[in-house]
Amino acid sequence: MQGPHDLLKPAGGATRRSALGLLLASPLIASCSGIQSSLTSSSPGPEGAALGGPAQQPSSLGTGNVKVGLMLPLSGQGNAAVAAQSMKNAAEMALAEFQNPNVQLLVKDDAGTGPGAQQGAQQALDEGSEIILGPLFAQSVPGAAQLTRARNIPMIAFSTDSSVAGRGVYLLSFLPESDVNRIIEYAAATGKRSFAALLPENAYGNVVEAAFKQAVGRRGGRIVAFEKYGSDRSTAVRNIAQALDNADSLFLADDGDALVGVSDALVAAGANLKRVQLLGTGLWDNPRVFASAALQGGLYAAPDPAGFRAFSGRYRSRFGGEPVRTATLAYDAVALVAALSRTQGKQRFAPDVLTNPSGFAGIDGLFRFKSDGSNERGLAVMRVATGGGQAVAGSPKSFST
Repeated sequence: MQGPHDLLKPAGGATRRSALGLLLASPLIASCSGIQSSLTSSSPGPEGAALGGPAQQPSSLGTGNVKVGLMLPLSGQGNAAVAAQSMKNAAEMALAEFQNPNVQLLVKDDAGTGPGAQQGAQQALDEGSEIILGPLFAQSVPGAAQLTRARNIPMIAFSTDSSVAGRGVYLLSFLPESDVNRIIEYAAATGKRSFAALLPENAYGNVVEAAFKQAVGRRGGRIVAFEKYGSDRSTAVRNIAQALDNADSLFLADDGDALVGVSDALVAAGANLKRVQLLGTGLWDNPRVFASAALQGGLYAAPDPAGFRAFSGRYRSRFGGEPVRTATLAYDAVALVAALSRTQGKQRFAPDVLTNPSGFAGIDGLFRFKSDGSNERGLAVMRVATGGGQAVAGSPKSFST
């Protein structure tokens, strides 16, 4: 996450992009150092069986006075456990790179389930946590949030489902709304006015649809054609292909394999994709997309990849493997609570501190929490090219009012 004030200086004087940059309105000094966080563990307790969640093996990272719960699906199914371990590593790395953090992370395994998250939240609260980081999955948030709200303790969850945000529950994740707003605003600023859109008929497509229609309306554009598709996309594709003569932009939002299939189907239906500006979301950041002839030159919104590349290099040096993409969320969350603990006194996790409109700076660029618990990110605009995404507009250095 970048800005003129978020390049931090580690011990030894070299400049390094660190855990959290600065609170933009009132600086949060977050210097790096080689301090190692401690890991302690003891025997599991009986609570897991009683509450239907995983049997917990208590562990902590760091030795500071500010206790922070960190809930991850460490025993979750499939890739969940892999992601959880990578995010836990990133949290440990954030503590290690932050100079003398006054934070102790109480790590709880929520197993990726609602009961597991409730159990983990209950334990973290009983052990004195002032804020909860996690859970990762949307279905794990509501039950845990009931407990945190009852004690007026904030939660910073990692879910991408904005419907689980709300009073005292903030999402530090990559929300599709930010992608849509950034790419439509950029397109409008470059003179695009007539938009067509072809979106999947699923939960992601529904969120993107609402954001797209609002963003186009805000910028005074018009939607000349709009279609959604399910397993059979032939009619939707044909309708959009026929309408493109009246559009200067085509917005597509799907993951790599599906997106390539949609673009190829449009070409087969007679669409000339070279005469419109193709627009997309962060899901376009995919090797299949970069290899697609039909999608070359398309623009999409995503975090500036330089931040993740630098983070990945430090992660590999420390842990000997590659981080999952969501590992930066855990890193930034821990860096944020460490910085706020240092500079904001007893009000460190108060709502007006967490929702500072100037926002914060971290690995993936600027971010700020909204009062409704959702977030806004400062994203770059990337162009599809055969060698990968190429930045055409960098991440903003500050949020405009």
